[in-house]
Amino acid sequence: MRKRLALIAFGGNAMLEAGEKGTAREQYRNAQKAAQLMVEIVRKGYELIIVHGNGPQVGNLLLQMEAAANTIPAFPLDVCDAMTEGSMGYMLERAVLNELRKRSIDKEVATVLTQVVVDREDKAFLHPTKPIGPFYNAFRAAQLKRENKWQMVEDAGRGFRRVVPSPLPIDIIPKRAIRALVERGVVTIAAGGGGIPVFINSSGLVEGVEAVIDKDHASALIAREARADLFIILTGVDRVWENFGREDARPVARMDVEQARRMLEAGQFPPGSMGPKIIAALDYIHGGGHEVLITSAEKLKAALAGRSGTIIHRRRGGHDAAAKASKGE
Repeated sequence: MRKRLALIAFGGNAMLEAGEKGTAREQYRNAQKAAQLMVEIVRKGYELIIVHGNGPQVGNLLLQMEAAANTIPAFPLDVCDAMTEGSMGYMLERAVLNELRKRSIDKEVATVLTQVVVDREDKAFLHPTKPIGPFYNAFRAAQLKRENKWQMVEDAGRGFRRVVPSPLPIDIIPKRAIRALVERGVVTIAAGGGGIPVFINSSGLVEGVEAVIDKDHASALIAREARADLFIILTGVDRVWENFGREDARPVARMDVEQARRMLEAGQFPPGSMGPKIIAALDYIHGGGHEVLITSAEKLKAALAGRSGTIIHRRRGGHDAAAKASKGE
């Protein structure tokens, strides 16, 4: 009998917290904290896929490259994505493996460098919007724009930053490999930072492209492809709120996809915060998924027991995977 499968997505800030320098020791310590949450999901009876963000880590890597620009040639963004996916995957992999061993759970953990296909004709390539990397002064920004054909924007008086496209993911290249690992009971870390953006050229070959893929959208795609029973999105709030920030704000414990869509269309979920997570949840469910659990890292254990978080399900009265987990089914 097939075991239930959960996919959990969390941001790169979970491994590089505000105020930290970004040392390997700091990030591994944070990976150990994250591993405790991941293993809690395994203890609930799920096979597990882990997707992490990499925004702060890629930013630091680009800073290092800029500091050494006169000595060592910089790498393109897709290679930087691969570098951080590998380094962060290693730290998470080691932390999760050690946490499993502490609890006498006999499971392997593997990191998959994940190429994620985007459409080269995606409109996002015409209007890059995602700022990345360091701030530059006007002279250096003009130089980089001229030499590298980068698009640069002035950022709130703090200097100039590069902006890159954020196209939608349309396919996962190693999807069969990811599925095979999960079916063999391996805790699988995949699509770190949203994955490595690539496109298929006119000859049918794979090429890297300088872009940023939204982690939650990539997670929804993998969750659909792997036929996950539960898609968990960790964020900064314990639950989704209606009228967030207003006096009449109220937490929403459960909603079906139609309610979620109506609230999204009514502007309840801003594009820069909860919006992409709700869109990813809807994409996952409309693509054949079951339930989505949105909560914070601090409340994940309680949410798995049905005491916190927001469940988005297919229809009213649906019997969701998180409820089964809370009952130990």
